[in-house]
Amino acid sequence: MAPRNIIPIDAGWQFRRTDVEDFSFLPVAQFPTNIHLDLLHHNLIPDPFIGKNELDVQWVGEVNAWQYRTSFKTPKIGAQEKAILAFDGLDTFAEVLLNDKKILETDNMFIPERVDVTALLKDTDNELVITFDSVNVNGWKRVEQHPQHKWGVWNGDASRLTVRKAQYHYGWDWGPTLLTCGPWKPISLEIYESRLADLYSNVTVDESLASAKVVLHAATEGKASKVRFDISLGQTSLSDTVDVTKGDAVATFDISKPELWYPLRYGKQPLYTITATLLDGSDEVDVVSKRIGIRKVELVQKPLKDQPGTSFFFQVNNVPVFCGGSNWIPADNFTPRITKQKYQDWVKLLVEGNQSMLRIWGGGVYEDENLLDACDENGILVWVDFPFACGNYPCWPEMLESIDREARENVKILRHHPSIVIYAGNNEDYQYQESEGLTYDPKDKDPQSWLKTDFPARYIYEHLLVQVCKDLVPETYYHFGSPWGGKSSSDPTVGDIHQWNVWHGSQEKYQNFDKLSGRFVSEFGMQGFPSVKTIDAYLPKGKDDPDRHPQSDIVDFHNKADGHERRIALYLAENITHTTSPLEQYVYSTQLMQGECLSSAYRLWRREWKGPGREYCSGALVWQLNDCWPVTSWALCDYYLRPKLAYFTVKRELNPYTVGIKRVEHRHPKDKYTRVDIEVKTKLEIWASSFTLDDIKVDCVVKAWDVETAEEIFSKTIVSSQQLLGNQTTELAVIDIPVKTPNAGLEGRTIVAAYIYQDGKLLARYVDWPQPLKHVHLQQPQKLSAKLSQDNSLVILSSDVPTKGVALECDDESVKFDDNLIDLVPGEEVSVKVTGATKAMVITTRYLGIPN
Repeated sequence: MAPRNIIPIDAGWQFRRTDVEDFSFLPVAQFPTNIHLDLLHHNLIPDPFIGKNELDVQWVGEVNAWQYRTSFKTPKIGAQEKAILAFDGLDTFAEVLLNDKKILETDNMFIPERVDVTALLKDTDNELVITFDSVNVNGWKRVEQHPQHKWGVWNGDASRLTVRKAQYHYGWDWGPTLLTCGPWKPISLEIYESRLADLYSNVTVDESLASAKVVLHAATEGKASKVRFDISLGQTSLSDTVDVTKGDAVATFDISKPELWYPLRYGKQPLYTITATLLDGSDEVDVVSKRIGIRKVELVQKPLKDQPGTSFFFQVNNVPVFCGGSNWIPADNFTPRITKQKYQDWVKLLVEGNQSMLRIWGGGVYEDENLLDACDENGILVWVDFPFACGNYPCWPEMLESIDREARENVKILRHHPSIVIYAGNNEDYQYQESEGLTYDPKDKDPQSWLKTDFPARYIYEHLLVQVCKDLVPETYYHFGSPWGGKSSSDPTVGDIHQWNVWHGSQEKYQNFDKLSGRFVSEFGMQGFPSVKTIDAYLPKGKDDPDRHPQSDIVDFHNKADGHERRIALYLAENITHTTSPLEQYVYSTQLMQGECLSSAYRLWRREWKGPGREYCSGALVWQLNDCWPVTSWALCDYYLRPKLAYFTVKRELNPYTVGIKRVEHRHPKDKYTRVDIEVKTKLEIWASSFTLDDIKVDCVVKAWDVETAEEIFSKTIVSSQQLLGNQTTELAVIDIPVKTPNAGLEGRTIVAAYIYQDGKLLARYVDWPQPLKHVHLQQPQKLSAKLSQDNSLVILSSDVPTKGVALECDDESVKFDDNLIDLVPGEEVSVKVTGATKAMVITTRYLGIPN
């Protein structure tokens, strides 16, 4: 029996528009591909990421049909062999012809398809033609066919609910509307008599972590009767050959003292290779290999001490983990052009930013394995949403059948990745249900009855996907949706929440994030402008564009959030003195505001990680890590992977050790009638947090300066040899805010810094400023210095006055700073690691209050 032969069908592809006579076939830009990439390649459309060109390419999504074709030769096929055309992904409404015979119709972008074409192949060339219909037209026709459904969405339009396609293609509050189509994943021809159809493992780790049982499963097709299983890592190599029974083969391996896979910072990420070899006698006819991690993961939901509700934290190899991380959207509107290297670069930003979890948001795609491989290799925990987002999805029978197939096929692809620790049914669909008053009776436990309500998608999230995960990934926690838990999706005491009362909702002050906490905050955010270089890249005339100012038509167009002008203006006006010119300083102001906001959230929520039984907040995932085009958004890093300043403030708050300060005003009136005789005391609450597992002894030094005179007015070791417990927060002290003259109203001009030392080594540093910053009488530094060290590896910062938010800048993008947006105080030098710098390069600084 000959080995399985896999032949990529990736050459010679052409495309055309079928409803225009003079539109001849043209070669594709790449393969896999989509229609926008191909039109762009031939200059048939302007770049939709530049200016307002998005508006000029909307016709592409309404064309009746785009067609792709190629030809390939028939390889030698044995008498007992079959030929299968495998389509990993067609986007979306596609009709496939092979040699003028229809072999496939699809309406789901996410389902891989396999078609037996043995009888249709010619001895000469074979022509493969794929015609893609308009998702826009088809989607709206489906809406019309189901008038009884209560259509409604946040973002995009209602037609997207009918189409199993990446929902963000319809436009979102951070992305453009680009309804693309095409063969977006590989296509191949497989010739075989027998093959391995699947390989997966079930891993069980003993409570003691001393042993693990790994059960390997292989699904087979054809007559080959045996499978040899191998599992290996370094010097460890185990093997077993078993018989195939009814298309399945199973082998069990007991591993003593397994090398365990840990999240970032908690241990290493060893990946075992599992291999299945299909045997026909002594002939090897197919081989499949995957990498797995051996780890024990639990989502712990149990009653808490001193607070209502239950915990919601991940425990990996018996270690509770605070999940500080980000949300992920597709890294491009045109996913075929995201390279393996770009996925790795994004994950590198996560790792370097001290982040340990990535939530793959439910309005995109089942993500590329290159992304998940990088997360496996680097210890990034992954939360996977199924692709449903912000709407009321219909559930007619054919739709449910398609969703079931889609979910099963993709979970099979994803399930070997050790980084994946949770699947969630949707993004914010329960919030949509609540906002629209759609039917939801928690006492009704009959799934069939849910289909008859005006919220039928409950059937998908609480029945269909439950069964899929139970069948395929029983060891991985399934969550009905994000957010979900308690009496409503906003219940802060149970499950996860999306905290949007900063920016959206009631637009609370970001200094009060501790009052907006939840057991696990899986979304929150604040917008910040992208790099000026990114703005120049999307302006049609670059630096010379007349629209190069923050209130221009084009700059506004590259922010899709409703009311973004008011929201950004509100938070700037409440917090930071700023001007709109020059553009560089305005961009800095928005990024400073974003950095202050997000660092406040991480710092205050991390404080709530208080140890066993007091895991009051166990996760904070910022919306969002990345962008899909050049835009002003909530992202930490823009489309070109340029970190905003908030990236660095978040990184600092996720350091192994941190120290925090909160100013709390205490008012004590003499009696209940007075408005005048009130004693006001401002206290400093000071704490330290550890992400390491070891208990250590630390000293905490607190210093203070008068911001207007730059005089140091306080310096004291407030605790000595304090035990700092591992993997939790330790409250250190509550002290009066230091002032030079008591009862003189000087609290608002006092800058306070806290330092944590272990045996004289600085572990953590935090500078606390009066809030809001706009009320602080900032002084201009006369001696602000940013000097390169002798070996060009450090930038050494110092200032003669308290200086807020010092940003390091260099026009040469090969220069990378390890930290940024740093608060300086007199008498201290702060060293920042830098790569790519030389003495000839100019490194400049920008700060709050810099003269224009």
